[in-house]
Amino acid sequence: MPSTEQATRVEVFDSLDALPDDAAPLFTVSRTFFSTRAWWETVLAHAMPPHAAPRLLLVRVDGVASGLFPMLMDPDFRALTTPYTCLYEPLVAEGADRAAVFAAFAGYCRRFATTRLDALDHALAGEFVIGARHAGLAVARFDHFGNWHEDVSGLDWTGWLARRPGALRETIRRRTRRAERLAGARFQMFCDQNDLEAGITAFEAVYARSWKDPEPFPQVNPAQIRAAASLGLARLGVWWIDGIAAAAQFWFVEHGQATVLKLAHDEAFKAHSPGTVLTAWMIRHMIQREQVTALDFGRGDDPYKQGWVADRRQRIGLLLINPRKPAGMVALARHGMGRIKARLRRGG
Repeated sequence: MPSTEQATRVEVFDSLDALPDDAAPLFTVSRTFFSTRAWWETVLAHAMPPHAAPRLLLVRVDGVASGLFPMLMDPDFRALTTPYTCLYEPLVAEGADRAAVFAAFAGYCRRFATTRLDALDHALAGEFVIGARHAGLAVARFDHFGNWHEDVSGLDWTGWLARRPGALRETIRRRTRRAERLAGARFQMFCDQNDLEAGITAFEAVYARSWKDPEPFPQVNPAQIRAAASLGLARLGVWWIDGIAAAAQFWFVEHGQATVLKLAHDEAFKAHSPGTVLTAWMIRHMIQREQVTALDFGRGDDPYKQGWVADRRQRIGLLLINPRKPAGMVALARHGMGRIKARLRRGG
């Protein structure tokens, strides 16, 4: 429970540039690319839904800038997340009273019938729940998306490969051996800002020729690659065949973890299994050259991910509901009915 002796206040801003100077240190506590200033700048510039408006909530505890919650009116109140966000985390100052910060945020949410939060890990979801209940809000929890990952600390390429399912292991060995003998084929890694634009051009060309649906926000891919590169995190891999980009993948590396955000291949090169070959090459690079301790395959339960990494964790969504508002009462009733139907489907 937050201390009753501490005064909290929430200030609301509509842009990063409007934040006061004493909020700047909050960005130094970011634990993930998805809570860096570079990421939020990318989202605000290239991934805002039509007619949506940002709401950056700065929480002060005893006058000190202690927490920043990037939010959105769209038209309901919700976390500033996108289809590309793998993890949502507000920024909370080191040494700040986290309970007071989350309670102040939840207190602000009382003015809305519902507040949606998603892409949360379990621990952070728990902090939001405690804050919400302190503010008198009801909480509905839902599963947002699965995240496939694996701890690879202490493994070399051979050790990692030995963990893979037999069929995939043989496919990787056969296809990478053939790729290494393929005339006119080469791998290239772009991570330096000086040559990044050539990599982005290749990535965009592959993406346009791939099976992928058009992006809902077309400028996000190059923008997030540039954002990660500005922090020294970007790893953009391209497999070329006869001077044509056959496959491209965007990864980023931070705190010893390699995360793949985007991958695509040109169907014209399907006979060479370009997706499999480049994924294997990227992982071998990450393990052998960069000695990462974890691999992460981002959002979603795409079946192919289960072969490349072994573990799954659930990312959580929360709906903070104000039952004192008519629309909040409706949301609460709907959620209650949904739980009853789910129990009936499970047979108990």
